[in-house]
Amino acid sequence: MENFFYKQPVPIDFGTGKRKKLPDILSRMNVQRGILISAPSMVRTGIAQKIADQSEGRIVAVFSEIRPNPTVTNTDACAAAIREHHCGFAVALGGGSIMDCAKAACFVAGTPYSTADFLSKARPIAQRGIPLLAMPTTSGTASEVTAASVLTDTERGVKALLASDYFYPVYALIDPELTVSCPPQVTAASGLDVLAHSLEAYYGKKHQPLTDMAAEHAASLVFHYLLKAYHEPGNMEAREKMSEASVTAGLAFSLTQTAAAHACSYPLTQDYGIPHGEACAFTLPSFWKLNSRFGPESDRLNAFSRRLGFEDSDRLADRIDEMKKEMRLRTTLEEVGILSEADLDELVSHSFAPNMKNNPVEMTENGLKEMYRQLHSSLAQRN
Repeated sequence: MENFFYKQPVPIDFGTGKRKKLPDILSRMNVQRGILISAPSMVRTGIAQKIADQSEGRIVAVFSEIRPNPTVTNTDACAAAIREHHCGFAVALGGGSIMDCAKAACFVAGTPYSTADFLSKARPIAQRGIPLLAMPTTSGTASEVTAASVLTDTERGVKALLASDYFYPVYALIDPELTVSCPPQVTAASGLDVLAHSLEAYYGKKHQPLTDMAAEHAASLVFHYLLKAYHEPGNMEAREKMSEASVTAGLAFSLTQTAAAHACSYPLTQDYGIPHGEACAFTLPSFWKLNSRFGPESDRLNAFSRRLGFEDSDRLADRIDEMKKEMRLRTTLEEVGILSEADLDELVSHSFAPNMKNNPVEMTENGLKEMYRQLHSSLAQRN
C-alpha cells in the first residue's frame, strides 16, 4: 500500500515578461521598505536598478556583495543591510547563491546572532524572517521553491546545508527572459544541476509518485533543450523550457532531497573550485549506471531511461557525458585537478556528506574510490 505526503507552499508565477507584475504583487502583499538582494551581474547590467525602479518606491536598498557559494560573512553583511534600512521585505534576483544568501539573511536579520551560529547548529531557527519574493535569473537551483540554503563557513572550512520551513520564499516570480543574459558556461553548469536534481529525486530513497512525475518531466526537458539554450542563448523557447525544467525539478527534490552526486560535489566545489552544477554532473552518470545495475531501483531506472528515448540506462548516462564534453565541462580526474593517490583519497573522504545515505546503493569508501578511478583519463580514453 502506497503512502506519501507532498508539500509545496510557494506560489509559482511563471511566464516570459512576468517580472513586470512585481509592483502589483508587492501592492497585494502590502509591504513597505524592501531590499533587493541581487547578483553582482544584475547590478552591472542595470537590470537590478530597473527592478528597483519599477517597485514604485517600495525597494529602498540594493545589496549585491555575494560571492558564488555564499559565505556566512556574505549573509551577515546582507542581514546587516536589512537591519540598517529597516526593511520589511526582500526581493532576491539571481541564481542559487543569491537565493541561498537571501533566505538565510532574511531570518538572521531578525536576530542578534551570526549566520555561523545557525549553520553550526549552535542555535535553532525558531521564527520566520521578513518575507522574501524570489526571482531566479538562472535555470538551475530551483532555490525559489525550496526551504534550503547552502552556505560556507570559511573560518571552520565547512560548507553545509541550512534548512527550515521558515526559509520558503512567499512567492516565486519566474520570468525566463531573466535567464537570457546567462553566459554559456553558467547555462551549462546550472542546466546540469537541474538534471542532477531530477535524476537524484527519481532514485532517492524518499521518492514518491508526485516527485517521480516532476523528476521525469524535468529530465526530459533538459535532454531536449539544454544544448539548444547553450548554443543559442537568445532562443526563448529553450530558455522557457529550461526555466520550466528547473522549477519542476525543484518540486521533486525539495521533498526527496538530493543524493550521492550532490554529496560528491561539495569537495569538488570547495577544494577545487568547480562550479556547483558541473561538480554535481561530474559523478552523475556514474551513479546513474551504478543504481541502474544494482540495488532496489534498477528496474525503475532502466524503465525511466527507455521512456526518455534511450536504449537503456547506460546510454542515458553516456549522453550526459557527451553533453558535458560538448559544453566544455570537465569529465576526468586530471581535468578537475586530482593528480595523485593522496588527492583521490582526500576527495573520497570528503565526499560522505549526509545526502550520500540517500543513494539506493550503499556506498563505501572503497566503492566510491573505485567509481572515481573510472574517471581517470587513461581509462576514459580506452572506454
